[in-house]
Amino acid sequence: MRGPLFYAKILLFGEYGIIKDSKGLAIPFNAYKGALKSTKELTGEAKKSNESLLAFYQYLTTLSTDIVSFNLEELKLDIDNGMYFDSSIPQGYGVGSSGALVASIYDKYAADKITVLENLTRDKLLKLKAIFSLMESFFHGKSSGLDPLNSYLSLPILINSKEHIEPAGIPSQKEGKGAVFLLDSQQIGETEPMIKIFMNKMKNEGFRKMLSEEFSSYTDACIDDFLKGNIKSLFGNVKKLSKTVLANFKPMIPSAFHNVWEKGIQTNEYYLKLCGSGGGGYILGFTEDFKKAQKSLKDYKLELVYRF
Repeated sequence: MRGPLFYAKILLFGEYGIIKDSKGLAIPFNAYKGALKSTKELTGEAKKSNESLLAFYQYLTTLSTDIVSFNLEELKLDIDNGMYFDSSIPQGYGVGSSGALVASIYDKYAADKITVLENLTRDKLLKLKAIFSLMESFFHGKSSGLDPLNSYLSLPILINSKEHIEPAGIPSQKEGKGAVFLLDSQQIGETEPMIKIFMNKMKNEGFRKMLSEEFSSYTDACIDDFLKGNIKSLFGNVKKLSKTVLANFKPMIPSAFHNVWEKGIQTNEYYLKLCGSGGGGYILGFTEDFKKAQKSLKDYKLELVYRF
């Protein structure tokens, strides 16, 4: 047995802000993917994945909700017969490893599933997001449902607010010098502790003010610029966002990267921002000259996401 492929995702803009209802923009990232597979001989990673699926199955049996039901007997049978999630998506890296798994389980086992081919009304998108939020909470303690939604639809998604999400058309890539890239921090990031730190910071009025007045407005401006292809303006806003994150989200940035982050802002060779909840995994980079950024960051592993 081999299920369809589901891809990783990158939240270009909106990390943390979307918890508090500001805008976000997520795009599929096809360099990493996963699919459900079965084997008679479970060893190594496949065995670990199979055990994790069993725990996920047990979680799904406890869900009391009327928005989704699953063919749980079939799921249990497949797990007993050696099903696992075969994935190249790195875990704890902020690119949606659990999202792709959730999307694949929904795709195969949900009764009356909403398919990608039907007319995706706003209500259907919100329903899918709510279902995925319930499912993915098993992995993170609290989930917006956006990662699985992005993976399931394999479309860029614009989050206007919690109640207003829509598929987005993003400008096609050009063969320019500019780029969005991933920088590998070579540390695993844990989502739950990062969200706890954020929620504690939210108790501080100054932090809340910064979030609504600076962070959210720069994020919204970046999204508008990106979608309209206003590259010059985009980099000005990304720089402001990068500065704001460095000043206010230090615990989410691995300490070894505080200086690297600052250097980008000082030299304008690149600007860094969080990719997902931070704390490790990937850091997202924006540059007007990818060759220059590669030279400046030659000690690190970079991966290209998008070209301007």
